[in-house]
Parts: sequence; C-alpha cells; structure tokens
Amino acid sequence: MTDWNAEQYLKFERQRTQPAIDLANRIFLKEPEKILDVGCGPGNSSRVLKDRFPAARVIGIDNSQNMLKKAMASHPDIEFRLFDAGSDLSGLGECFDIVFSNACLQWIPNHGQLIVRLMSILIKGGVLAVQIPYNFSEPIHEIIREVSSSDRWAGYFHGKRVFHTLSPGGYFDILAGITPDFEIWETTYYHVMQFHESIMEWYRGTGLRPYLDALPVQKRAEFEQEIFERLVKAYPKQRNGEIIFRFPRLFFMAVAR
Repeated sequence: MTDWNAEQYLKFERQRTQPAIDLANRIFLKEPEKILDVGCGPGNSSRVLKDRFPAARVIGIDNSQNMLKKAMASHPDIEFRLFDAGSDLSGLGECFDIVFSNACLQWIPNHGQLIVRLMSILIKGGVLAVQIPYNFSEPIHEIIREVSSSDRWAGYFHGKRVFHTLSPGGYFDILAGITPDFEIWETTYYHVMQFHESIMEWYRGTGLRPYLDALPVQKRAEFEQEIFERLVKAYPKQRNGEIIFRFPRLFFMAVAR
C-alpha cells in the first residue's frame, strides 16, 4: 500500500484544490443535506464542499491514516472516517445527496463496477461529481515509465503501474447505462512553476509515491535524479525563466434516477 503524506501533498494545496472548486461550483443542488467526499485526503476538497454548502453534513472518507489525521486537525467541523472506497459502499450505512470525488478514483480498479456502487448510495435526484487526473500522456509520466522500466530499475518494481482511468467514451458508456442525465468534460490546467524541482515535489506527493515506496531508501535519490535530468529537458523554461506544467483533468457529473 502506498504511504501517503499529507504535508507533501499540501505543498501545492492551491493548485490541487482548484479542480475541486471548479467541480463543486458546477453542482446545481440548492440545499443538499448529506455529502460524501470519496478519497478526501487531507480534507482540502471536503473544505470546498462545506464552504459551498454550509448547511450540509459533509463526510470525508479515505484509507490513509496520515491524510485523515491532517484532515481532522485542520477541519474540525467536518466528519472524517477511515474507509476504503474500493470496498462495499453500503458499509457506510446511509445515502447521500452528493457523492463527490476529487483526484482519487484513478487509484481504484474496475471503474464500471465502482461507478455503479457510487451511484447506488445516492438518493433519487442526487449527484455524482468526479474529477480524475487525465495526464498519463504528459512528459512527466512518460519519463517515469521509461526510467522505472529500464534495465537499471525494473527489478525493483513488480510490473508497470496500472492506470485504472478509462477514456471519456468508456465513462460515457458506463454512465449512459445508469442514467440519461450526465455530462463529461475535460479541463487542462497550466500551472506555473518557478523551478524544475517544483515538478518533482509535486510528484513526490502523488505519482512518484508508489515507486519511491518500493525502492530501498538508499536508492531513492538516485532514481529521482535520473527522472529529474530528463524532466529538465522535457519542460523548457519560458522567456521569464518560469516553467509551464500542463495538467489535464477529466470531469463527469451524473444524476441518480
């Protein structure tokens, strides 16, 4: 299991939270009573939901004790539970007006079954709102794939990282089989980074974690250095010295019938 670190994740809190804000602002329900935040992490997305719907009861779930400890300390007015979103969601024991997930589902397999389970805990007229990173074709991911599968490093990892994210068409087919009322869209965020090391810091909180956790401690810096050298070439500096870090994200919303 990946060892998530809330402090590392929150080094880019503003950029990681913006998609949650954009998604929450698209939810049309006026007075939802209960909201579930799936994969709440350190609580930044749960905070967005509570601020957007202050009268609602917001419950954040995550399978990381480290993330939940930070969430509980930072947001005492929100309820948080240790729960694996890939398991039977009926174990939560209740239904919700909104089921929300910001940058979590990419870590959970079998999205056809997962989305059905998420929709099943909504009340009639309730909304499923999801954002998933859609950046696996970006240079940083290509670099990580190339380095981790090279002769030098492949022996440390048990196969390639599996991306559970589907195509927009894949999500269309799943949602169309459940409800006629849904929408799918994609947004590319152009984050501005001051240094190439900032991109490494970003990925230490997410995409690099499974690899770093699998490596002996004494090998991690060497692995990171090889990735960093390629990253510098793949992300050129702009005229003012800053770096554009593209980050496409896929969104969808569906209404339970």
